[in-house]
Amino acid sequence: MTISADKRVFYNEVVSSALAQNTRIAYDKGWLCFEDYCILRNIDPFSITPEQTADFIIDLATSPRPKSGKTLSMGTVSLYRSGINKKYVEVEKTSPMNHPKVVAVFKGLARIKGTAPRRVNALREHDIKRMLGRCADTPIGRRDAAILSLGFAGALRRSEICALTMDDVEFIEPQSGKDFWKMFIYIRKSKTDQEGRGHKIAIPEGKYVKPIKRLRDWLQMSGITEGYLFQTMKRGGGLRGLPMHHSDIPRLVKHYAALIGLDPKQVSGHSLRAGFVTSAAVHHARLDKIMEVTRHSNPSTVMRYIRDVDSFVDHAGEKFL
Repeated sequence: MTISADKRVFYNEVVSSALAQNTRIAYDKGWLCFEDYCILRNIDPFSITPEQTADFIIDLATSPRPKSGKTLSMGTVSLYRSGINKKYVEVEKTSPMNHPKVVAVFKGLARIKGTAPRRVNALREHDIKRMLGRCADTPIGRRDAAILSLGFAGALRRSEICALTMDDVEFIEPQSGKDFWKMFIYIRKSKTDQEGRGHKIAIPEGKYVKPIKRLRDWLQMSGITEGYLFQTMKRGGGLRGLPMHHSDIPRLVKHYAALIGLDPKQVSGHSLRAGFVTSAAVHHARLDKIMEVTRHSNPSTVMRYIRDVDSFVDHAGEKFL
């Protein structure tokens, strides 16, 4: 049965909505790379041969990208390949990416280049404290301090930090002289929650990182009462009213890491999230309590961080090496 044009458009919209935003962006980039490759060689993208497709994959995985000068990881190449496959599905054609010759080339490249993702260094609590000490008492400095402390305390992904609004924050005032400020933040949608069921994360005040104090300081100085929590700013410190982009977070983290003498190449936005898990493991926090904050559904993911911390504790060769 032939699907009408209107139904096909609706079908493609439904399929696209099932993908995370960053995945859709990667898929689009993959198709654009494929189109550019075909245009330069006067090839119809929907009539390309398996041999030509294999050559494209090799070029994609081994040639430096024009803008960055770096070669793509096999993880990114795999995403681009999936994006191209998706485009073929949309036009009801058989993708050459699934041809045995292309699959063989892809597997060979994976063996040569390796497919293990690069693991960035976790930023421990003492690193965060030192980084916070380098945040100036200016609007931009207070904003950055709030991002670093809340991103760490909530084990937040960079996209989650940028998506937070005032409606996602609930401050709880101290009930007595001995009590402290508490806070809940609501993650409406995240990488592992594309349906938007949401998560509620408890954030304590703490003694060192002090995420609540730093967030309140930022809100007081910025005057933000609605809209996005973390906004882009003019050089003079004025708000632009626009949310920060997720690519701003790793740049911010790298900047402050460099200020305290760390190698910025070894950290990223994920270093805040990884740092919380690692620090919690060092301080013997329960696995289930760690997962309450990180929202991991699979304990084995969290255990990777804990194993790194415990590698030299009760080592099997401790008594005889």
